Amino acid sequence: MRKLSKAILIIVSVSCLILSLSIGGCTKHPNEQQLQALEEQRKAALAGEEQLAKCQQQKADLERELAEKKQKLEDANSEKEAVQNRLGGM
Repeated sequence: MRKLSKAILIIVSVSCLILSLSIGGCTKHPNEQQLQALEEQRKAALAGEEQLAKCQQQKADLERELAEKKQKLEDANSEKEAVQNRLGGM
């Protein structure tokens, strides 16, 4: 009697497990809603990458502009120093 009840318990447990997996809808393929969410995430990632590229380009432009202005400042300072030397020599 005990062996029979254990066997029935095992069969019922296995049946419940199989039933829960089949009802749960486990599949290898994503459903339409998951595909749509994935597409939205892909678009958001692409937009973020484009924004990053724009910011990097803007940063490079600003750094170049800063280097040019520093060079102009150095040139102006050296010219000022040369003029002061010429005025002092008179």
